[in-house]
Amino acid sequence: MKIRTRHISLAISLALAGGCATQSKTDEAPAASSSASPSSSASSRGSASSSVRGTPGASASARASQAGQPGGRSVFYEFDKSVLSSEDRKLVESHAQYLRQHPEVKVRVEGNADERGSKEYNLALGQRRAETVTKAMGLMGVSDQRVEAVSYGEEKPKAQGHDEQSWSQNRRSDILY
Repeated sequence: MKIRTRHISLAISLALAGGCATQSKTDEAPAASSSASPSSSASSRGSASSSVRGTPGASASARASQAGQPGGRSVFYEFDKSVLSSEDRKLVESHAQYLRQHPEVKVRVEGNADERGSKEYNLALGQRRAETVTKAMGLMGVSDQRVEAVSYGEEKPKAQGHDEQSWSQNRRSDILY
């Protein structure tokens, strides 16, 4: 009974933390329609979200630093996992290197899951995925105060289908500046 109460408490706190995040319309990426297999490279899978979004209120120095940001923005995972592949570790390293070179820049890592599983489980899984990326960045020299981990669970799918190709696009962490 105590374990169930802890799980419910964790799910509620994760839901509240994820619900407090604001989201602008420009953060939404169109659904990816790729013929790539689930085992294709992270750089090709992340290309749909690799465009830099302009921020109207951003300072000139922040806009100038956006030009050198790494291209890939999404880290992908296997079903029910939150472990970085060696390919995705390289992508996270490139973002960590950029952040070390630009100490004024902060980043938000949004963890996501596919539609399978309960909403509570997917929120927790999305949080583990976001924290995997933030912890890796911390080990690579990026201050914890500059990286925020947020989970959206299954609420922000990149692909709308109900098949493995779509699910593989939705099992991800997005790195947003």
